[in-house]
Amino acid sequence: MRRSILVLAVLALAGAPVPAARAREAPEAAPPVAADPVRPEARARVPYLADGALDTVAVLPPPPRPGSEAEAADRAAYAATRALEGTSRWRLATADVASGAARLLDDFSCAVGRRLDPARLPALMSLLERARLDVVAAVRRPKEHYARVRPHVGNAAPLCVARSVRLARSWSYPSGHTTEGWAFALILAAILPDHATAILRRGRIYGESRIVCGVHWRSDVEAGRSNGAALFAALLGNAAFRADLDRARGEVAGSAGAGPATPPDPEVCAMEDEAAAGPLP
Repeated sequence: MRRSILVLAVLALAGAPVPAARAREAPEAAPPVAADPVRPEARARVPYLADGALDTVAVLPPPPRPGSEAEAADRAAYAATRALEGTSRWRLATADVASGAARLLDDFSCAVGRRLDPARLPALMSLLERARLDVVAAVRRPKEHYARVRPHVGNAAPLCVARSVRLARSWSYPSGHTTEGWAFALILAAILPDHATAILRRGRIYGESRIVCGVHWRSDVEAGRSNGAALFAALLGNAAFRADLDRARGEVAGSAGAGPATPPDPEVCAMEDEAAAGPLP
């Protein structure tokens, strides 16, 4: 049983179809976290947490009931954010579609004040890539359990990504991008506490981009943040994770004085500042 779950996790990270366990589960139920290891031959194969160590179905509340006020609020947020098409917030949401350890490191460049080069940070990359396997497990279970349909299904409203059968068939609750982004933000905040405020602000914006993009309900994103926080708390109880976190912390600290830093893109930083300054519609 454990071996089969690990196989499914690896298939999901590789972008391969994952067979459904029940008739109502779509093949693409896993979160969209495509693999992008810096060193493919050294890719992590085993998550930190043992199977069943964290039951995120029990941790998260159910999504809003059909016809409830909460569901109406979700629908209103979806409709209102369609008006953001063509704005700088829309462009940032489009850029935030890409996920994965290396891409997320780049997304936190403005928050950190410099680009974190994955090629020069093997300990950090190993930590994040292994933690992504835990993200897969933490997201897949509630997605399959609740099988919530994404907001764009059944309408032709604009999205910041191309519509596809794969996207339409993947479940919505909780947001996998938000889970991953918030978990990584918490990890990076622990590694770079002097930048914690900016890092966590960027983690929030990254999740909200899924609402702007039109591929998640607002409550999916809220649940994703709770999911990412629960996962980080569970990971802190794991000795191997703590040891890898300490190694990554030392590595990042050492890299700060290893040569001239590459500054972040000022245009991107300006878009992030604008996104953080105002609430979503």
